[in-house]
Amino acid sequence: MTVPTGRRERKKAATRQKIADTALRLFLERGYDAVGIRDVAAEADVAVTTLFSHFASKEALVFEQDDNFEQRLTQAVTDRAPHEPLIPALRREIQAMVRHCTGDGTAPIYRMIDESRALREYEESMRLRHADSLATALAADPDLAQTTTACRTIARFVIDAYSLAREAADPQAAMDEIFRMIEAAWEVT
Repeated sequence: MTVPTGRRERKKAATRQKIADTALRLFLERGYDAVGIRDVAAEADVAVTTLFSHFASKEALVFEQDDNFEQRLTQAVTDRAPHEPLIPALRREIQAMVRHCTGDGTAPIYRMIDESRALREYEESMRLRHADSLATALAADPDLAQTTTACRTIARFVIDAYSLAREAADPQAAMDEIFRMIEAAWEVT
């Protein structure tokens, strides 16, 4: 994610982060369903319209890194060095995302997500969107020369690798096992 350079961009980023941090704190303190958008806006000292200018929905407040994750995934494809193998580049990015999402203090957040149907559905739609973006980046790379179906399949595998590793008792072992299968699948396409 690029760091905002201008004063206005920095202020917008700070406001966005303040809203997200406030929302997460309130959701964890009171429960996701017990907190409304107005509660978050009031606690963050912003107007509801300001909140919605940064986040499209209440669910998006929980997944505030969504756009950053999607961008990082596509950049793992588009920004890799010439002739750098694809799967190791994707694995590094997924591994970084898993580390971020399994760090200290994340268990209550994922417990909250698991307990909320709205959050589970939002997370699933987010994963599908990430897979579509990744598949588009794969298909657009002239060095890969794979079919659209192969690109979509590998993209889904990579996104599922993130979810499976994040939920595993040993995320690193899960990553090793999953990416061996993804590598094998990519080699046969």
